[in-house]
Amino acid sequence: MKQENAGLRGPGFYNRVMEQREATLELLRSYYQFFNEGRFEEMLSLLTDDVVHDINQGASERGIEAFRTFSRRMERCYRETLTELQLFVSDDGTRAAAEFLVQGTYLGTDEGLPEASGQTYALPAGAFFDIPQGKISRVTMYYNLNDWLRQVRAF
Repeated sequence: MKQENAGLRGPGFYNRVMEQREATLELLRSYYQFFNEGRFEEMLSLLTDDVVHDINQGASERGIEAFRTFSRRMERCYRETLTELQLFVSDDGTRAAAEFLVQGTYLGTDEGLPEASGQTYALPAGAFFDIPQGKISRVTMYYNLNDWLRQVRAF
């Protein structure tokens, strides 16, 4: 029995794990690069068709079309650049987290939120990901909505 299990962690095991972890890091670097460049279709190409998007302090949406609709609304209402990006990936590459600073401009009034008039904001944020087979199947976002509201109302 001991010998059978030993094969699971043989010489190639470490290399496969490191390759999966590196592939996930590269996937997330591309995801955030596409976001920062406004290349939303390329960003969406990194998601599974049935992706789950847990919107900050909101509902969960499922599917690439729901994510596309969300991205279009974001593009209409906000211009954001994510800086100070830090990525954290599980050893097997199937789970990840990101921490970053959102530097944005509120361009167009988003439903249920204060009126937009070009207010700028800087907001720490984070995201959590499931990446079961090389594509992102879950994106969970978090930022402090009250902090954002305070910043955009201060103008």
